[in-house]
Amino acid sequence: MPAFGAGDAPAPAQESAPRARYDLVFWVGIALALFAAMPALVAWAPQMTDYPSHLAGYKIMLEHGSNPFLTWYFLFHWEWTGNLGVELLMVPLAPLLGVEAAGRIIVAAIPALTGLGIVAVSWVLRRRVGIGPILAMVTIWSPSLLMGFLNYSLSLALALFTFALWVKMEGSAWRRMVMIPLGFVVWLSHVSGWGILGVMVFGYEWTRRASWRDWRPFLAPWPLIFPLLPMLAGMGANSKLSYGRWGVFEYKWGILYKALRSYDYVFDIATLVAVLLVASAALVVKRIDGRLGWAALIMFGLTMAVPRQIFGGDYADYRLSTAALMILLMAVDFRAKAPVWFLTACSLLFISRTGLTSVVWYRDAQTARTLIKALDYVPEGARVATAVAIPRRQWFFGPFEHFGSYAVVRRSAMENSNFALPDVHMLSMREEGYNFADPSHRILYSSYQRIDLRKFRPANHADYLWYIGNSQPVALPDGAHIVYETENSFLARLPDAVDLANPANGS
Repeated sequence: MPAFGAGDAPAPAQESAPRARYDLVFWVGIALALFAAMPALVAWAPQMTDYPSHLAGYKIMLEHGSNPFLTWYFLFHWEWTGNLGVELLMVPLAPLLGVEAAGRIIVAAIPALTGLGIVAVSWVLRRRVGIGPILAMVTIWSPSLLMGFLNYSLSLALALFTFALWVKMEGSAWRRMVMIPLGFVVWLSHVSGWGILGVMVFGYEWTRRASWRDWRPFLAPWPLIFPLLPMLAGMGANSKLSYGRWGVFEYKWGILYKALRSYDYVFDIATLVAVLLVASAALVVKRIDGRLGWAALIMFGLTMAVPRQIFGGDYADYRLSTAALMILLMAVDFRAKAPVWFLTACSLLFISRTGLTSVVWYRDAQTARTLIKALDYVPEGARVATAVAIPRRQWFFGPFEHFGSYAVVRRSAMENSNFALPDVHMLSMREEGYNFADPSHRILYSSYQRIDLRKFRPANHADYLWYIGNSQPVALPDGAHIVYETENSFLARLPDAVDLANPANGS
């Protein structure tokens, strides 16, 4: 059996810090959790890679049937699937606040809720917040959140709170009845969060077994099993699985050392090394709380075992690598009083990581303000082909890879970086004769390559070409006329463009 402490009772009084000290660290944890929302507060729009395309999807969802352009270009069919978290929140919030403001509020809430969930789990398990949970907060701004996996990130926060309630209701006759609907809530947000919840509950119950032959931990999570019914019934399910086309082992190693990937390679790797050193020290001195430690071990195993693509979604395994690290750090339980400087250092590590994200988001948001002015030249209902030049190898996450989807949000345009992918996002293109959805907007290039937009196929079906990238193209489609330009982007009107709102204005 690994060197996991049972962790089923609070630390003895002689090993515990004074109650006031624990209460202070608890409030520090609350403050840090709220600070996690900072990036979304300093930027006028979240600078996540996929965020604009998700925003476009919400716009289509809410206005399909009433907006003539969106109804003409797109098909949308509601389905009850394990990937609806933010969509369901948008239904009441967007009519009150507008889709962009509602999206920003939700993005700000998700990291804060995740941090509060970490604090809640620690408190119900130990009645205190220590070094482990504080360190675990460095995983809040994970690659999954930075890429814009909003439903998954929301489901992870909900899973933490649901697990905390599972522990809190230990021995209660009502726990099973409460967990059945909560399991559906987490699953509706995202199936991966539901899976993580199941692993955490199993790991917790495993430490409470009477012996190795005790089978009860396998049955204990049964109140959470019911979302399997709609999944087996095939409600909105995409059954495609894939480990990728090549280099599986290299890729799997990559998602482990990139578990804290954000915007600075050296800082991210140094942070990963630092938290792993603390976790390793806790393992050596048997200060890993088995109630979370077993779940972390299982999660690392699943990271290596599950395919990259499940149910049509990408990076199913990458999401788990950071979640496994989060749970491992939450399991760190140094019962002796930690030096103030050590707690301060752990807090500063999280503050630095969140601060870096805030600075980058603020900077990129200023660039986004200039980019989005291109839409002043795009008429309502136009067809926009977005071309985004993306370096083949880069550590940081590009915030503008799906920026073209703002043409859908603000101009009800047909645009090709959207997630109009059948059986994935309930959204598809009405016209299926050509590829005009993600990833048709991407132009992957190496430093020695030249970008020739005459070969960019989506432009053959568009009124406007919107190019975004740091590498200037060597050629434009024949007859293209640039109407707006910035340092790293331009909007070009294409020959025979038609203004659908005012057809007489077509060329």
